[in-house]
Amino acid sequence: MNNFLVITNKLKDPLFTCTNRIRDYLERHGKICSVEASVKEDLNIPEGTECVIVLGGDGTVLRAARCAADENVPLIGVNLGTLGYLAEINSDDLEEALGQLIQDDFTKERRMMLSGSVVVTTGEPDKEENGRRDFALNDIAITRKGSLQIILLYIYVNGQLLQTCHADGILVATPTGSTGYNLSAGGPIVEPNAELILLTPICPHSMNSRTIVLSAKDEVVIEIGEREKGAEQEVEACFDGSVKIEMRTGDRMKIKRAEKSVEMLKIRQDSFVEVLRKKLNAE
Repeated sequence: MNNFLVITNKLKDPLFTCTNRIRDYLERHGKICSVEASVKEDLNIPEGTECVIVLGGDGTVLRAARCAADENVPLIGVNLGTLGYLAEINSDDLEEALGQLIQDDFTKERRMMLSGSVVVTTGEPDKEENGRRDFALNDIAITRKGSLQIILLYIYVNGQLLQTCHADGILVATPTGSTGYNLSAGGPIVEPNAELILLTPICPHSMNSRTIVLSAKDEVVIEIGEREKGAEQEVEACFDGSVKIEMRTGDRMKIKRAEKSVEMLKIRQDSFVEVLRKKLNAE
């Protein structure tokens, strides 16, 4: 690899100490290195970029992954956060890792993404409109908006009603996202290269509600129900913890595997089980 883009979370590297280490190392070895000081929705990845190096925590990696997937450019994360499940490189091993990258000593892992699109009610009988659509590498969380209250959700899989859910919300996650919000909500940890979809209720108002594991080929539709006495319910659909779409009673979110994906670079030989053991023991 010869052409790199470094994306830095300024809150994690305020003096650009780690950023400059990377740029100086790459340029000393005759490589091209551009730097972006933040992850923006309209981030422009320079033409010819072969690798995106992301400095920060998992949130920064997730935001950068959305841009990298659009341009079909692989990325790798440098952990400046806490656990950093998505970050492959530790700052202590930075030069060694960069040496592997410029020597093409790595493997590639393609991670599936989710596509979520809203079908909006118009108030007119038998008339609906397609609303916003977005993508997620980790998860799409549909949660209550505003005051503390249980929301009613109708969950369909491939056109069939799966369950009626009373909860704070519902989380639709990828294998990559299984170690994020899904894990905190009591969902299972899944090997990141698997191809499946996880449905995990958030604080369900039920004694027997569990995560449901679906095929990556399935389509999930989540319909927003009414509150008590016919009152309208307002919720938020949040993609990877950043992009939010407001929804209300009668609206539906269609979620399925996205056509695009994220390619992540792996330089370590540790198995998923070994990495997981280290991360869990670090908590």
